Amino acid sequence: MTRILAFLLAAALLSGSVGWTVYHDRLDRLAERGGADLTLATDRVEAQLYRYRELAVILSRHPDLRALLAGAGDVATSEEVVQFMADMTGAADVAVVDITGRIVAGSQGASVARDPTVAPLDRAMAGALGTQSEIATEAEGPRRAYSFAAPVFGDDGIVSGAVMTRMAVSQIEDNWPGDAPPVFFTDRRGQVFITNRSDLILADRRSAFPADFDRIVGGHVIWELDGGRYLPAHAIHLTRNLPTIGLTAEMLIDTASATAGAVLWALITAGAALTLGAILFFVQQNRAALAQRLAIEAEANAKLEARVSERTRELTAANTALTHEVAERKEAQAALQKAQADLVQAGKLSALGEMSAGISHELNQPLMAIRSFAENGQAFFDRGKPDVARQNLGKISELARRMGRIIQNLRAFARQESGPITDVDLVAVVEAALEVTSDKLRRHRVTLGWTAPATPVMVRGGEVRLQQVVVNLLSNAVDAMGDTGRVSIELAPGNPVRLSVRDTGPGIADPDRVFDPFYSTKSPGSAEGMGLGLSISYGLVQSFGGSIRGANHPDGGAVFTVDLVPSGTATQEAAE
Repeated sequence: MTRILAFLLAAALLSGSVGWTVYHDRLDRLAERGGADLTLATDRVEAQLYRYRELAVILSRHPDLRALLAGAGDVATSEEVVQFMADMTGAADVAVVDITGRIVAGSQGASVARDPTVAPLDRAMAGALGTQSEIATEAEGPRRAYSFAAPVFGDDGIVSGAVMTRMAVSQIEDNWPGDAPPVFFTDRRGQVFITNRSDLILADRRSAFPADFDRIVGGHVIWELDGGRYLPAHAIHLTRNLPTIGLTAEMLIDTASATAGAVLWALITAGAALTLGAILFFVQQNRAALAQRLAIEAEANAKLEARVSERTRELTAANTALTHEVAERKEAQAALQKAQADLVQAGKLSALGEMSAGISHELNQPLMAIRSFAENGQAFFDRGKPDVARQNLGKISELARRMGRIIQNLRAFARQESGPITDVDLVAVVEAALEVTSDKLRRHRVTLGWTAPATPVMVRGGEVRLQQVVVNLLSNAVDAMGDTGRVSIELAPGNPVRLSVRDTGPGIADPDRVFDPFYSTKSPGSAEGMGLGLSISYGLVQSFGGSIRGANHPDGGAVFTVDLVPSGTATQEAAE
């Protein structure tokens, strides 16, 4: 507990030190920026006042005005000059005064005669440039103005009068930037003569800002004010004497940002210190808990090592037995795969055996025709009719090509395919299967409904294995119908590609079991099959990523539908 209290005290001291340092640094920056702002404000006020000082000096050298004061000028001309300059410069009052203080020419609204003993005329009559801040009481309220008086010298070098210019202080205040900090200019009497805060106009500085409200922080005078929402509650007080215009410039720089920054950094430091303390505390607690846990684990490890030694012997024996079992399972799996491949091949050979009589007829008929055409061709050559003999040779060539195509399809169907899945033209597969089963269809007087698409329909699969699926579906359809009937084949491109084979037989008695191995609706002992064709077809289609299903058609008969993956789909999915 003592350590925690000591840490909290150290954290408080550290955060306070950081906050105080940040506060001093922010005050220095504010004072530096405020000094620049005060310089700009004083330059602005002096520049606007000096315009009318220069106006008085320029007019004091005007020949018409000098002639008027010498008694030789024209009053109307002089007043026209004075009025023109007043309008051009925006002066509130421009007047030409003789040595007695009487106005001899003035702009509209020029004041009555002035007392030459009062500044600034007294200085002008003495030959110097006079300045004065004025506060006049009028019906609409006090009016503040700043006056300049420039002496007018005669040809003999003696002062013959003066030119006096006056500007309204409100001209400066009306154009003051709205976001500037509070700034005010006090005259020698201590009154606020010019300011950008309307509440301070003509305020007595000593009563508005008492002497017991300031304090020194880091070399800066800090005022604590209660001046409403237009004045800061705490501000740096900056001053600058302007002897040339007889005013003192003062500015108040709000220290709220410095205070906020100091508080923020103090809180950040406190938060960081508390976070670090919390981390150290939890680390210490975790170390104590870890030491206790390690002691418990060391004891448990000793017991565990004894049990491990005992179990190691048992596991070694079990591992040896498991190794033998894995080897046996791998051998069994290899045997199963070989059996499945042999079963597929046996199904194809069984189908070829069923079609052997028809295949013999398909080959024997062209052979007999070839023999007949050859004998006739020889006779035609002997009779001197080579054109007719040439026609017989063309027919022999066509029959040979037909026999070659039949043998090629049979060899392709009979071979054992184990290559990878590739792109296969499903139209060519159906055409090849129809050639293999054409004799069976003809012998059973089965009508075929099939219109080949004009373009290839590419799917993913194996050519020979897909041909075996189609041959099985066609053979089963013929066997189901017996003699006479119709088999319809439809091929619909899309995703998936759909191939359907429909017959007009009695339908399927149990659609849910039609793909089970050794399930058959044929009579027991018949030579038409063992019930493996559809089961083999189901496995082949599944291996291509497709599906096969059988159902009874609403109009009678059975329909088997095969859905296959179109070419390019598998590659696109793998890329995505």
